[in-house]
Amino acid sequence: MREGALWPLIAVFVPFSLVSIGGGPSIFAAIQVQSVEVQHWTSAREFVDIFAISRAAPGPGSMLVTLIGWKAGGWAGAIVATLALFAPSSLLCFWVAKTWGRYRDRPWSRALEAGLAPIGTGLIFAGILAIFRVAGGGALSAGVAIAAGVALWRLPKLHPLIVLAVGGAVFAAWSAMH
Repeated sequence: MREGALWPLIAVFVPFSLVSIGGGPSIFAAIQVQSVEVQHWTSAREFVDIFAISRAAPGPGSMLVTLIGWKAGGWAGAIVATLALFAPSSLLCFWVAKTWGRYRDRPWSRALEAGLAPIGTGLIFAGILAIFRVAGGGALSAGVAIAAGVALWRLPKLHPLIVLAVGGAVFAAWSAMH
């Protein structure tokens, strides 16, 4: 465990917890910057590996924070990072949900909901681009990602595992040819 790693984990992940409009993917870009470039908890390659593990494991993809915390501060770091990311936003969500019902039909509440949707979408795209940049994806990766996104958008009943399998087959075929 790195000496003094717990306070920086709290200082980084509590604010992310409160600005993660759109869910965990909306803060992946900022987590990558903090973990790799600012705090140096992981290398770029380690971040991509941790990201892949967190996406493959059951549970929310933002559990990548737990793995980053573990890398930075061992078991204590994993626990602190997880609580720093999930506790503040959970408490805020509980409070907002409890009071939001009173204002549901007000014009400003509908405007606020409509205004937050594109912000969340933009933050999610920033996270995607950050992961793509760190992973060193090329034109084939971009093409497969765009095709998968379009397929899932245009064919809402399509199971995501089918898209994953097709994408994997494309990369396997490409690797066999090169």
